[in-house]
Amino acid sequence: MGWNRALNDKFLKIWSVFFIALLLAFPVFARANAPLESIAVAELPQQARQTLAAIEQGGPFPYAKDGAVFGNYEKALPLQKRGYYREYTVKTPYARNRGGRRIITGGEPAHEYFYTSDHYVSFRRIEK
Repeated sequence: MGWNRALNDKFLKIWSVFFIALLLAFPVFARANAPLESIAVAELPQQARQTLAAIEQGGPFPYAKDGAVFGNYEKALPLQKRGYYREYTVKTPYARNRGGRRIITGGEPAHEYFYTSDHYVSFRRIEK
């Protein structure tokens, strides 16, 4: 009987360490309801302002994935139904691929705008 208790205690210790490590590895859970910082259009990089202008004009867009549904899997943006958010690439100088900068729009027609410079790790609400 003592052996089973020791085994259970060991299991609980391992499980506790694993659970804490999991929470620390995914800080996005803590951010889910945190208010987003804002950024003025004038503060955006030039390429982001160009992308924003293209969005408002309805295109053209240089990348095939521009305008695709953004799933908000990180849950860093306010929760909405699938299809509410769309993503657009912000060109990154000297990048050989799409880079990590995006503008995410919300609504149809778009009435919310968000900017990420670190490929969805953090977002800032674009204030117009």
